[in-house]
Amino acid sequence: MFRSIIKKLQKAIGVSVTLHPLLLRSLVRGVAASTEHLNALKCLGTIGTVIDIGANKGQFALIARYMFPRSSIYSFEPLEGPANRYRRLLLPEFRFYLTQAAIGPENKLVPIHVSASDDSSSLLPIGRLQSELFPGTQESHTDTVRQAPLSELLDAATLQRPCLLKLDVQGFELNALQGCTNAFPNIDWIYVECSFLELYEGQALACDVIAYLYLHDFRVSGVYNMTYDSKGRAIQADFLFSAPWATTFK
Repeated sequence: MFRSIIKKLQKAIGVSVTLHPLLLRSLVRGVAASTEHLNALKCLGTIGTVIDIGANKGQFALIARYMFPRSSIYSFEPLEGPANRYRRLLLPEFRFYLTQAAIGPENKLVPIHVSASDDSSSLLPIGRLQSELFPGTQESHTDTVRQAPLSELLDAATLQRPCLLKLDVQGFELNALQGCTNAFPNIDWIYVECSFLELYEGQALACDVIAYLYLHDFRVSGVYNMTYDSKGRAIQADFLFSAPWATTFK
C-alpha cells in the first residue's frame, strides 16, 4: 500500500520531489510537504531566509527546504501538539528553527480556538461558514498561547536576503502582518493565504490585506491555489507579494 501511495505522489508532483530524503522521511512519519506551493516558490529564484508563520507540523517548511536548500527557515507555531511534531521531524535538520508562539501586534497571552483539524485553528473564533465549507474543522476547544510581534522574537536585520515571509494563520492575516511591520524593510517577498469570504469571525478579507500591504509598498505578483465553493464562489487563495527592492537570483 505504501508503494502505491508513493507512485501516485510521484505521478502527481514529480519523482524528484517525493524521493527527496527529508520529504520522504517526513511522509513516512505522517507529515506531507505542501507541494501545492511549488509553482509560487519556483518564481522566487534563490531565497536566503524563510519566515514561516503558522507552521503547523512543518508542511511548508519541508517544501521550502526542498526549493531553497541553503536557506535558514524560522518557523512559528503556537499550538503545542503540532509544534512537537515539527520538533521531532525537523529540528535535527540543519537551519530549521522553531518558536512556539503566534505572531501579532502585542506581546501577551491570548486564547486560541483549536479546530478538530489542528491546521484550521485560529486566534479568531471559527465561523459557521468555515465549518460548512470545510467539514471537520469545527472548534474542538480553546487553549491559551503566547502572541508577540516578530521583532521581539527574531532580529530581522540579521537575516540573509532575499527573505520570504509566509503566513498561513486562518483569518488572522492582517493582525499577524501588523506584528511583522517593523521587519518589512528586510523582507523581499510575502506569501499569504487570504479569504474572500468571512470564515473566521471578524477576519480581514483579501481586499483588506492587499490594501495594507500596498501601503507598505508590496504589490501582488501572483495568485495561486484558488478554491471555490459548490456555487463557484471564490473562497480563498494564496497571494504572492513582492517589494520594489525584491531581487530574484536564478
